[in-house]
Amino acid sequence: MAATLATPALATPALAQAPSEVVVGTWGGDYGALLGSEIEAPLLRPQGIAVQQDVGTPAARRTRLIAERSARRASMDVVCLGDADTHAMGQLELLEELTPEKVPNLAKVIPALRLPFTLPHIYSVRTILTNPARIQPAPVRYADLFEERFRSRIGFSDLLFTHMTEAAAIAAGGDERNHQPGYAKLLEWKRLGARVYPSNEALAAALKSEEVSATIMWLGRAYMWKKAGIPVQAVIPAEGATPYISCACVPKNARNKAAAFAYLNAMLDPRAALGFAERMGFLPTTTDAVLPAALQAEIGLTTAQQAALRVQDFDYLARSNAATLDFWNREFKG
Repeated sequence: MAATLATPALATPALAQAPSEVVVGTWGGDYGALLGSEIEAPLLRPQGIAVQQDVGTPAARRTRLIAERSARRASMDVVCLGDADTHAMGQLELLEELTPEKVPNLAKVIPALRLPFTLPHIYSVRTILTNPARIQPAPVRYADLFEERFRSRIGFSDLLFTHMTEAAAIAAGGDERNHQPGYAKLLEWKRLGARVYPSNEALAAALKSEEVSATIMWLGRAYMWKKAGIPVQAVIPAEGATPYISCACVPKNARNKAAAFAYLNAMLDPRAALGFAERMGFLPTTTDAVLPAALQAEIGLTTAQQAALRVQDFDYLARSNAATLDFWNREFKG
């Protein structure tokens, strides 16, 4: 999936005539900077589209979408959110349905990542991470992480409680629509002395100091940790990889839908893919973006792994997350 960076036309004629300003609600940091350097300046400015980034938290963007639902015009034209959040906003009927007629590059999105109200921009997948100097052979399945050799050697980020529970459920024969079998497996990890860290950064520090030698984490973060000198190797679990998708959507009452659709189309331009992959370790979501071979080997998926992606059931998560968090805090951590 690379930035082959063939040179497609900047936009279809309809998109090229889009009006001139778009307001994008987004994250700051590397993501916002890359939107500017890889998408806005090279791809949208030549179309005469000026971009105003409105930087804030996902929670603030969700709140504004809901608060502005009955307003004549929304304050944002494009809203960047995670996959679960955009699904929830779509269920509230706040978002414009996206089609290849509106956003032509949607036709090139990997089938498993297509969602009706969301543009899947970039993604990473859940992997098994180990310190290769401490853990051999490397585990290849979630079920392997319950072996005795992981006693006092495995740790998790508290922020990813849903994902740890889901991975445990898959190991026990459950799936994205049934996390219940994972509860007993979480208690197995507890008996093995699994550690829980308050943040991804705290977990990274524990891996670097070798306080723990195994975890479950996003491939993109593993790539960044490895670049920072943390001794980890990532394995795509044999049960199939679960993606996290960074998405963009358009409110139904967006002020400038034409410019919003042009922005979304540019987000899927293969020329924009390389920067996000190199800086953040996230993969492009389209079939026409090809990464350099060395980078593909670090963070890429095979065609078979793409076909076996296990997308979460966001409706199930909305119903079950409160009970999962309660079990995680009371029974697993307690």
